[in-house]
Amino acid sequence: MTVASYNHNAQHFFDQYQSLTFEQVHSDWFPLLEKQNGLVLDVGAGSGRDALALAERGWDVLAVEPALELRRLGEELTAHSSVQWLADSLPDLSEVRKLSYRFDLILVSAVWMHLAPSSRERAFRILTEQLAPAGMLVITLRHGPGDSDRQFFEVSRAELDSFARQRAVMPVPALQAPRADELKRQDVWWETAVYKLPDDGTGALPTLRHVIVNDNKASTYKLGLLRTLVRIADGAPGLVLNRTDDWVEVPLGAVGLFWIMLYHPLVLRHQLRQSPGKLGYGFAKDDFFKLQKFAPLDFRVGMSLSAEVAPIVLRAIRDACANILKNPAHFTTWPGSNRPIFEGGSQRIAIKSESVRLDKATLARFGTFRVPVMLWDAFSRYACWVEPAIVNEWIGLMSSWEVRYSMDVYHQGLQWVEGRRDTSTVRHMVDLQLQTGNVECIWTAKSLKGRRFEVDHCFPWSRWNNNDLWNLMPATHTANAAKSEKLPADSLLRQARPRVLSWWERAILGTEREAQFFSEAEAALPLFGQERTAEGVFEGMLQQRLRLKANLQLSEWLGV
Repeated sequence: MTVASYNHNAQHFFDQYQSLTFEQVHSDWFPLLEKQNGLVLDVGAGSGRDALALAERGWDVLAVEPALELRRLGEELTAHSSVQWLADSLPDLSEVRKLSYRFDLILVSAVWMHLAPSSRERAFRILTEQLAPAGMLVITLRHGPGDSDRQFFEVSRAELDSFARQRAVMPVPALQAPRADELKRQDVWWETAVYKLPDDGTGALPTLRHVIVNDNKASTYKLGLLRTLVRIADGAPGLVLNRTDDWVEVPLGAVGLFWIMLYHPLVLRHQLRQSPGKLGYGFAKDDFFKLQKFAPLDFRVGMSLSAEVAPIVLRAIRDACANILKNPAHFTTWPGSNRPIFEGGSQRIAIKSESVRLDKATLARFGTFRVPVMLWDAFSRYACWVEPAIVNEWIGLMSSWEVRYSMDVYHQGLQWVEGRRDTSTVRHMVDLQLQTGNVECIWTAKSLKGRRFEVDHCFPWSRWNNNDLWNLMPATHTANAAKSEKLPADSLLRQARPRVLSWWERAILGTEREAQFFSEAEAALPLFGQERTAEGVFEGMLQQRLRLKANLQLSEWLGV
């Protein structure tokens, strides 16, 4: 009923919110922000007034608004600023949680009174779980009578403080006395509650440290499983099948596939022992060894396999899945207990001599694998820290079993298979397009005909290894050199939208590469889902840009 009212009267509420400034409404808490910029979640963003004001102050904003018409007006207002919009709502914030962001500021302004009392504790818990260390949660509370079209509930600062004690977040002392309503509504008054998260707050990092450093290991399998999951969470978040308050569910086949890609160079190329002694490996059966003549990139997510190759790869994945469930998933337990951290279930899969694409649907046919939410979010947010710790411990184990190799060999064996920059396929596409017409630089709109050109990784290769077709863009040599290893600014990427879409439509869509393009995007881009359109891929890119900026703290490029 409440959302319907905001939709039906969207222009009225938009005008009402815009009649007040950000400073009028939020001057009491804004000086508390220690950081001058960061990532903001604006829950119930309404007209976009607050989101725009924060973006103009240098913040990146994810604006959440469930009312379609009000959200449309907000999108128009903030179209040229660093504000991403999302249809979502409390208490679940299910779409927001799929992104695995951590926010430096979460603003819940004029929303809490719409939440039923039975939903508030859950909503507060979910909000605090999205905070970055030292992040601040601001909730404004409206007191007084409501109106006939919207549902209002009584709210109190004391209730929020009790939730904060349960979640181990710190309340900031009262800022000032309750304040009068800026719209001069009779008997309506407001107060602000502010809370801070003192640290990570989830227990995920100590658990990971225990498994990586302290846990008993008869082989590298536990480390292999952790690194496999880190790789999926960081590089293929779109593969998630389902997310609840407690678990993230991914295709078991994806876990098996990434496992094979990790162990392929270690076992088949470098012959490095993965356990003491001379026994074989449970996952390395005949089909795994038949992959000797292939490179791991030949069977990465999104690739199409011929009827000759597909059965070999699928059987190797099946063997890997069975071994993962039997060994590392079963024996990786919570500290001080015998209770497994991970859960998984396999399904019987018919493997035929026919071509197959390694997409999300195919990988889900093997079954499902469940990861605790707090660990999944840690894998996603801290991949650049967690993965080196896993690799370091892995090298220590291998060197204790086989001392005859140098550290360089161990590092080479553990290099992720996409550890080489490859733009050859897209460079060939550009050459073909230039033979029959013109191609514009994505960043400058200059013609590439008759001049030296480059294929640019939109999201820099050095910080996020991704050779997907959607991430490779034609560019002038000058623009590519100027951009270097920086992340394109939100405004720049939006300006490039028509050129990006035009490039995809000319060079990829409608060709034999189209299915690969969408399968890669489905795996790598958050919230892309089943919307197989160029516009959908671009919207996923905007979300991924924000994710990389937040997780990796990348410098931004504003263009030449």
